[in-house]
This record gives sequence, structure tokens and C-alpha cells, in this order.
Amino acid sequence: MPELPPFTETDSFQQLLEQLRHSSSELNATDAWPARQLHGMSEAGVLAWLIPDEFGGGNVSSVELTIGYEHLAAACLASTFVLTQRNAAIQRIVRSENEELKKELLPELATDSLFATVGISHLTTSRQHLGKPAVTAEKLDAGYILNGEVPWVTGADKADIIVCGGTLEDGTQILVALETCTEGIAIAPTVPLMALNSSRTATVQLTNVFVALEFLLHGPVENVMKQTGGGAGSYTTSALAVGHAANAISLLRNEADRRPELSEILQPFTSEHLSISADLALAAADTSDAPSHLSAETMRQRSNSLALRASQASLATSKGAGFVASHPASRLVAEAMFFLVWSCPQPVVLGNLRELTCMTSGSDDVNLS
Repeated sequence: MPELPPFTETDSFQQLLEQLRHSSSELNATDAWPARQLHGMSEAGVLAWLIPDEFGGGNVSSVELTIGYEHLAAACLASTFVLTQRNAAIQRIVRSENEELKKELLPELATDSLFATVGISHLTTSRQHLGKPAVTAEKLDAGYILNGEVPWVTGADKADIIVCGGTLEDGTQILVALETCTEGIAIAPTVPLMALNSSRTATVQLTNVFVALEFLLHGPVENVMKQTGGGAGSYTTSALAVGHAANAISLLRNEADRRPELSEILQPFTSEHLSISADLALAAADTSDAPSHLSAETMRQRSNSLALRASQASLATSKGAGFVASHPASRLVAEAMFFLVWSCPQPVVLGNLRELTCMTSGSDDVNLS
């Protein structure tokens, strides 16, 4: 097993986890924004994880980030998902060559004084079947004009900044830091979801939105998401699925403590979870030349499979009580469905579908060809 990051042992992080566990059921029963949870993350230094030292951040490693996400997701998936979308915006800002904008935004993003999110799914998995770009960009001398519809924006009505992508006429793409107060931005009502409604996910409409060059983060280049990294299929999504599975296995363990006959069910899930968690940390340590069983897509399929099966097992062992909407097992099953659709590359989708149709043996067969 990988060594735990030092921050996981701190009182502030343990108190944060307890706060998240205590509020997770209440939070997931509503569409309330997790402002209190984000503030707790700020006080524990979590919001600064990806901020470089010179801007007041913690600058954690990829392995530490992966392990941290697992712990947080096991406590509250909804709050952790919101954090990942905030961090996705931070990653694109950190990797930008726009030094002035980094100096302006990153210190505030090290705390909860500013909320940034991403509107980039249309550049990776969402809307890729359409014959034209979801968001177009027109170059002017002083900046760009954006038009179109940005789908699946987490915390759209709470964001100060949306890191958004657009496609120019020649097919090249840009990423910009879009201030939500900019004229021409309209935020639709939040989308009612099967789970994670507290993420406040909505579509953002852009109508002749002018973005000055001062807010350009990347591009214009071909396939801007490959230039900035962390797109569909990254290890982040797997970390959350593994954390979610840990929550389900914990519920299963509680039942097994009362019913010894469940130990034969608990043990394989526990072993599989430990194996995937260790492999995920190993993969996150060096993604440049990972063996096939540690590739981002393979790890995602294994993590998805575990989250789906463990949550259903927690429901089955909870019997009728687990079918009540307020029961943790009911929430875990609904949340597990999220991993089938969140930023899921097509090979992973096909792998999970093959498992559902018994065309593979689940986590033992991860051939995605």
C-alpha cells in the first residue's frame, strides 16, 4: 500500500472528513450548494492543493491528490465532485502562460473567496456527435467573441469564473477564463439529476460574449484539451469511484459485523478495493509509460465496476431498509450510476457495457480493444 500523505493525519483534515460524513445525507437530499463544506475544505487547506507555492498553495503531488480525493469521496461524493471541477479550472489556469492572470486569480483560488469551475465537456465527451462545435470563437484584434451553449457546468450559478473552450473557424481551439458577470452570459436553471443535485449543474448560454486577450489561457491550438491535460479518462474520476466504493464497503462491513454470514461477501470486496486503490496510486505516480493494467482507461473501468457492484451489495445486504430514499445504501446506488456517464471515454463505456451484458468477467477482464 502507498504511504499516506502527511495531510491525511492532521486534525484539520480528519475534522473535515467528519464534517463531510455528517452532512452528506442532508446535502444529497437537496440541491443546496455545499458552501459550508467548501469553507471547511478551505480551512483544512484542501482548496490550495493544486495552487503553486508562490501563490499560497499546497502544491501536492499527483499521488497525494489521488489519495486525498479517495478519502474525501468516501466521506461525501457530492462535495468532492464539486472540488474536482474547481480543481479542473485551477489546473488550466496554473498551466497557462498568462502570468498576469495567474497572479490575479490563483491567490484567491487558494481559499474559498473565489469559485471557479469548468465548461469543457463539449471539447472532450459531450456534444462530440454534433456536426458543428457547441461553442464557436471568432478572433478580433483585442480578444474573441464566443457564441454557443456550454453544457454540464458544475456550480454554474455560483461561479465567479468559468474556464470555457471555444472552436475557431479553422478548427483550432482556445480556453479562456470567463467572468460570469460578462454581458451575454445566461445561466439556465439547474438540471434535475438522478444524484448529486447539490452540484448545481446547468447549461450556460453564450451570446456574442466578448473575452479580452487578458483572459486567454491557452491557444489557439488543435485539440486544446490535450495541450492542458486532465481530460476525459484521467485518474481523478477513478479516485472518486474508489472512494465511493469504500463508503459502500464500509456500509457492508457494518452489516457483516451483525451478520457473520456476510463475511464471505465482504472479504472479496475489501481485497479488490485495496488492490485497486494501491494500483491507482502507483499509476498516478508516473502516467508517462504506465503498463496496460494501470492505464487511465483500465483503472477507470475497474473503479467503475467496483463502485457499481459494491453499492448494489450494500443495498442488498441492507434489505428493505436500504430501499428507503433516506437510507445511505439508496443514495450510494444512485450515486454509483454517475460514474457510468461522468467524463467517460468510449472504451470505458464499452467495457462497462460488456460487463453488464456478461461479455466479460468484470474487473478480471479489462480488455478495451
